[in-house]
Amino acid sequence: MTKSELILRIGALNPHLYHRDVERIVTTIFDEITNALARRDRVELRGFGAFSVKERDARKGRNPRTGEAVAVDEKVVPFFKTGKELRDRLNGRAETPTAGDGGAGASSSSAGGQPAGGQSSGGHGGEAHKEPGSPAGN
Repeated sequence: MTKSELILRIGALNPHLYHRDVERIVTTIFDEITNALARRDRVELRGFGAFSVKERDARKGRNPRTGEAVAVDEKVVPFFKTGKELRDRLNGRAETPTAGDGGAGASSSSAGGQPAGGQSSGGHGGEAHKEPGSPAGN
C-alpha cells in the first residue's frame, strides 16, 4: 500500500472528512515520526510496533563485482520492531476468541488488547496451538 492508497482508504472509511484534510493528517503523522527519528527518539505505537534508530559502525566491505575491499562509513539506520498484536494478527492469532477457542483467549480479548491481559492468560497467544496432543499442556 502506498501513501496515496492509504489516504484514499482512510478517506473512503471517513466520508465526512475532506480529502485534503486526510492527506494533511497522514502527512503530519509521517512527518512527526520522521522528525522524532531524526532526533534519535523512539516512536512506539502500542499494538503496532516501535520505530527507533540504530547506529552502524564504520567497517570494511567488499565490492561484489571486483571483490576489492572498500571502506563503509558509519551510519544511522531506521529500525522497526513489530508489536505483539501485529505479530499475532499476522500469524493468524486474532485477538477475538473463536468458536474453537474454548474461552482460553477471552480474558486477553476482554482486556481491550492491553499487554497485561495477554500476559496474564499465560499463553503468549499460542495456547490453542499447544493444547492438542501436548502432554505438558503449559
